[in-house]
Amino acid sequence: MQALAFIVTAIGRLNAAVGKLFSWLVLAAVAVCFVVVVQRYVFSTTQLWMQDLYVWLNGAMFMAVAGYTLLIDGHVRVDILYRPAGIRRKAVLDLIGVLLFLLPFCAVVWLWGFEYVQRSWMLKEASENPGGMPGLFILKSFILAFVVLVGLQGIAMALRSVLVLKGHEGLLPEAFRYRQE
Repeated sequence: MQALAFIVTAIGRLNAAVGKLFSWLVLAAVAVCFVVVVQRYVFSTTQLWMQDLYVWLNGAMFMAVAGYTLLIDGHVRVDILYRPAGIRRKAVLDLIGVLLFLLPFCAVVWLWGFEYVQRSWMLKEASENPGGMPGLFILKSFILAFVVLVGLQGIAMALRSVLVLKGHEGLLPEAFRYRQE
């Protein structure tokens, strides 16, 4: 059981670190967008690559922080069933949700996304906009990063559920335990 707690904690820490790091892309995207707006409306000019950049920063940030959002319970759920539930019932609901929905979803996205990303890398795909950013293939790689980070967090949720159902939630650090509302 301590091995399960270690895995849950390690995955949680990974997603927390990635989430906190990539959340800074919001600031970068806002700054670039501000520069684009000033260029356009004050100086009557624009750089297309900068327009691509703030959209790409936003996309990369959302894909990279999805696992962190799952960690902190920030995704939308049907609260009518979940919120009033006790810890054991939440563990059962999470286990069912992860096994029936989240992990199969991750598998489908990986299967469809891998070839899509691979083709983009082979072509060294760039923006379709004239004067746009090179390196679209790097942005598309975040699809696979999304699957890995969300899938790992799903596994951590399932393992946490097992720990709770076996009565070993105390092995987890407080930050990775269920919160009773």
